[in-house]
Amino acid sequence: MSEELLINISPMESRVAVLDSGILGEIYIERHHKLGLVGNIYLGTVVRVLPGMQAAFIDIGQSRTAFLHVNDMQRLPSTNPKKSAGEPIKDTADNTTANGKTANDSGTLTDTTKNRATIAADSLAMSPPVVSARSKDITPASTKVLIQHRLHESQRILVQVTKDQLGSKGARLTTNISLPSRYLVYLPSSDHIGISQRIDGIDERSRLKTELTSLMQTVNLKGGLIARTAAERVPVDKLEEDIYYLVQLWRTICARHKESTQHQSSELIYQELSLPIRAIRDLVHTDTEKVIVDNVQIYEQVRHFAKSFVPFIYDRIIHYTAEQALFDVHRVEDDLRDALKRRVDLKSGGYLIIDQTEAMTTIDVNTGSFVGGRSLEDTVYKTNLEATHAIARQLRLRNLGGIIILDFIDMLEQEHKDDVLESLQSKLAQDYAKTNITQVSELGLVEMTRKRTRESLGQQLCEPCSTCQGRGFVKTAETVCFEIFREIMRCARTYNSPKKFTVVAHAAVIDLLLTSEADTVAELEYLLGRVITFEVENLYNQEQYDIVLD
Repeated sequence: MSEELLINISPMESRVAVLDSGILGEIYIERHHKLGLVGNIYLGTVVRVLPGMQAAFIDIGQSRTAFLHVNDMQRLPSTNPKKSAGEPIKDTADNTTANGKTANDSGTLTDTTKNRATIAADSLAMSPPVVSARSKDITPASTKVLIQHRLHESQRILVQVTKDQLGSKGARLTTNISLPSRYLVYLPSSDHIGISQRIDGIDERSRLKTELTSLMQTVNLKGGLIARTAAERVPVDKLEEDIYYLVQLWRTICARHKESTQHQSSELIYQELSLPIRAIRDLVHTDTEKVIVDNVQIYEQVRHFAKSFVPFIYDRIIHYTAEQALFDVHRVEDDLRDALKRRVDLKSGGYLIIDQTEAMTTIDVNTGSFVGGRSLEDTVYKTNLEATHAIARQLRLRNLGGIIILDFIDMLEQEHKDDVLESLQSKLAQDYAKTNITQVSELGLVEMTRKRTRESLGQQLCEPCSTCQGRGFVKTAETVCFEIFREIMRCARTYNSPKKFTVVAHAAVIDLLLTSEADTVAELEYLLGRVITFEVENLYNQEQYDIVLD
């Protein structure tokens, strides 16, 4: 499968589209006035400690305080033997694309002429800031300490953002700092060497473990490393360059942290790379045929970064200069508009209905006009199979995360259920985000989760409707008329002086009051002994009305 990256730059935002065989698979958007926080490192201030939740709220200088759970804090020193190095773990850096701004000197490319012996020696003094704890709270069997014994209000603490603000929830934090490069992830507070689970070969995994262990011993590097998926079959000299880049970056962060402790307010210590640079670092792989950039300055920055870190893609980076917009040429704008709709049409005539709520996302599969099967069971089976392809694409394109309920059309044969589930799993295996899927239930439902670290496409580009407040529907004109009648009777009982009531409402409501409900209005006037007049207000929505007493 061929893959292309399109990078569109405007004064307002940066956008990166990933095309799989010419079809939009993923979209990343970074608005310059509202940059994402994932990957940023802050010196935050503890605002409140919650013993009941074993969590704390941290001020990192954003509109909402961020959330830190005790399980996301560094492990305290343990008397237990160290875990063996090289144990496979999930490549979390491959599953998360951080949002941030263009890096300053903390993101400077590795200077290969720098004295590496000096860097290695300096790295010995670079230990991550560890939150102190009372020794009496540590037991031989466990290093877990209550959060109220580790943090207190007004305390300064170095934290990293792992999840952006989502809706009304603040950002999610960790004290386990991780710094990704092209091939590796550096973990200053760990002593673990891990290999991405996406690297399957036993010999390759063993090679990476051996070489990373040797490199860390050579430079006396404190901390741990994870070999990312991109590290597969990468020569040792490239891994060595990555290590020295990460060492330099961590030195800069430590120096800024030391300077910032003299200030009282929360402060940004390190800001992640800009979206175009992150796209080259995290999304490009050997199957990427080309990267097309429509801005000359970003084109030069991307080439400069690629030359040092992703040299194989350097000659595939193209500057787009045509008059027609880059995203229009590849129909990305059309696909973006479709990705905001509830309904997704399938080629066969079936369709999906996607509804996103705060608690979960539901996807309903329908046969629609598709009747091409030999029987009803065959039609349902083919529709569900086709739906698995569309579902996997929509999850990535819309960046839907959290709990997801898939309502497939009921199938009778177990073999068909197994085939549909297998197809779904194979398509989701290509997803960068981690997913977990359950079996098909008797009702045809599949429960799944998808890792969520940033806002979905709908949350990024849309806001709740000002008329329905996000409900997705409004009261009918008839319902509003009956509310008006009840309110008039309530006012008549409460106020004796008014001689006339004037109803100010939406045109559709007034029309109904003067036509279908005219008899009710006349009866109400007779019952109350007062005149009722009407006035249209074009600025009101259908649910809004006022009753003026004269």
